[in-house]
Amino acid sequence: QVQLVESGGGLVQAGDSLRLSCAASGRTFSTMGWFRQAPGKDREFVAGIRWNVGQAYYVDSVKGRFTISRDNADKILYLQMNSLQPEDTAVYYCAAAMRPWAPLGRLSGYDYWGQGTQVTISS
Repeated sequence: QVQLVESGGGLVQAGDSLRLSCAASGRTFSTMGWFRQAPGKDREFVAGIRWNVGQAYYVDSVKGRFTISRDNADKILYLQMNSLQPEDTAVYYCAAAMRPWAPLGRLSGYDYWGQGTQVTISS
């Protein structure tokens, strides 16, 4: 089992920054990712990272603004979000995958999910 607990969401203005955290516990995992779900929309991939090697991937809409990183020792996943825009408003979820080289851009690639944290950007 893996437990994931997100934190760091909130209400900010356009152009501001937020940092999300996801504390993980339990079994070792291969990949972690951030997804988001806006009202009335499907959950979408935002960023993912191969835990051991630190290789990161992003959806095009956040490249250059968001940075995914991890603290190996404390098993914490981060998402630094800069230059936030109203279209970034969503519930953000962290997720963990157990299989080596899981397809990190797909929801089906992940085995465990956090409860989500709300991010709201006002214009």
